[in-house]
Amino acid sequence: MITKDFAPGSPCWLDLGTPDLRATAAFYGAVLGWEYESMGEGEDMEGGMFRKDGKIVAGLGKLTEEGARPAWMIYFNVTDADATTRAVERAGGTVRVATRDLGEWGRMAQYSDPLGGQFAVWQPGKDTGVELVDEPGSLSWTELYTTDAAAAKEFYGGVFGWQFNDTELPGGAGTYTLITPAGLPEERMHGGLMELPAEHLTLTNGRPYWHPVFAVTDCDAAVAKVTENGGSVQMGPADAEGVGRLAVCLDPSNADFVLLTPPRG
Repeated sequence: MITKDFAPGSPCWLDLGTPDLRATAAFYGAVLGWEYESMGEGEDMEGGMFRKDGKIVAGLGKLTEEGARPAWMIYFNVTDADATTRAVERAGGTVRVATRDLGEWGRMAQYSDPLGGQFAVWQPGKDTGVELVDEPGSLSWTELYTTDAAAAKEFYGGVFGWQFNDTELPGGAGTYTLITPAGLPEERMHGGLMELPAEHLTLTNGRPYWHPVFAVTDCDAAVAKVTENGGSVQMGPADAEGVGRLAVCLDPSNADFVLLTPPRG
């Protein structure tokens, strides 16, 4: 489970780059009950924060990178962003956005793993991360689709010290690898990774990618809101044994995310 103590290597923040801020804010408001707090008005509206029950759950920004697709970016907590940058480079990754200070709030950097999966890190200052996790309408899991699970484990294990536990999916559907921050027990696992052939990764033309999983009280009702508000569904809703009822969705700009209702009891 994801918690707000944000141990090193655990997800602590996420934001979405999109070409249409107003439409995207309206979509997630309808699907997840988020309220959008803009940092500007009119033509100067370049981004802001999403809140759920008054608590910050994610960020939203204008997509400005040429050729980039609308997508969620997941940030992992680190104690030293510069040291993480060196670890990424030693392990064969690429620096997309060099370490930068965001005032008293903290420091950030963005990277690509050796296969092209994009992720980011946050070295907290005054701001430690999102204010609500593992509750309906908030981040509850992170997931990497990759073309080479062994290579991904080697890279992320070297950078973050993550612990991995492979489990076989029902019906011979493949192997799913559970991820736990370094030195923590398995109940603190925060995500997973799964190997898929490049032809299945159509959103990125075969490149690996991370996406967030949001908890919802009723997956089917949330999926109905997705389609009613211009989004689409790639898979589900479907029941996954021991996981809950889930659906893989796209927002109106084709940024991907998962909706999950955990099993009752």
